[in-house]
Amino acid sequence: MKIITIKEVEYTAVRLAQELMSFNEPIPEFSTRFPNILESCLATPFQSFFGKSPYPGLVSKAGILFYLMIKNHPFQNGNKRIAMTTLFVFLHKNRKWLSVDTQELYNFTMWIAQSPPKAKEEAVKATEKFLRAHVINLTFDRK
Repeated sequence: MKIITIKEVEYTAVRLAQELMSFNEPIPEFSTRFPNILESCLATPFQSFFGKSPYPGLVSKAGILFYLMIKNHPFQNGNKRIAMTTLFVFLHKNRKWLSVDTQELYNFTMWIAQSPPKAKEEAVKATEKFLRAHVINLTFDRK
């Protein structure tokens, strides 16, 4: 399984969010992120304890990554937009994609953002369920 790196978030996710997702509030420059929070969000899905991962499999890793990118606020602004593009980059690197209506993804993202911190476990499980319902294999036409 391929991980997502800080450089990929900087050059792909942040830039795509800045260029393609227009809202009234701009996404600040990458250098203004809060120190170590993004790094923690990216590392958590790949941790293991005694040889076992608390997030086994692609969907579990994508779920906790998406949740943490939204809830831990690694950036001054644009966390939900950057979380979405980071999720897309992570899935694409692993030959998957998200087949979901834009409004449904927006509504789910807002639900995660508004979920109480005490409900983290339930929100992460809901994220995994959402992803299982919408993740598809990415196929390339080799013509």
